[in-house]
Amino acid sequence: MNKGYVIVLSATVFFLFGAGCKTGPTTNSNTNTARSTPGSTPDQFAAVRTIFEKDCKECHGQDGQGGRVTLKDGTKLKVPSLREGHALRHKDEEFVKQITKGGDGMPAFADKLKPAEINELIKFIRREFQGGATTAAK
Repeated sequence: MNKGYVIVLSATVFFLFGAGCKTGPTTNSNTNTARSTPGSTPDQFAAVRTIFEKDCKECHGQDGQGGRVTLKDGTKLKVPSLREGHALRHKDEEFVKQITKGGDGMPAFADKLKPAEINELIKFIRREFQGGATTAAK
């Protein structure tokens, strides 16, 4: 009986140890830790980055520098920088008007972008290309 008791006890300990090890690594603790890492914040401009990549980058450049641009159809433009000059002095309403109505070689985006997307695009330009400059007069 003593030998049987030791075998049952050993089997129980082995089972519990094995079950504990098996369930330990399969928890989502690593995923949760990665999400709560101090200093990691979600990109508030993720959606508008996609809009910029698709609709703005071809002319204004990856970094908003502008310059001389030849479009796919052969049209040549001198595109203003979003980083310096008059773009820094534009009020948000002026950006809204330019993006919405277009002009001076820029297409109108009134039918392509929602007002909220345009506002987010302006916030993105301010933060990414103008160092957070605020010339908002809404």
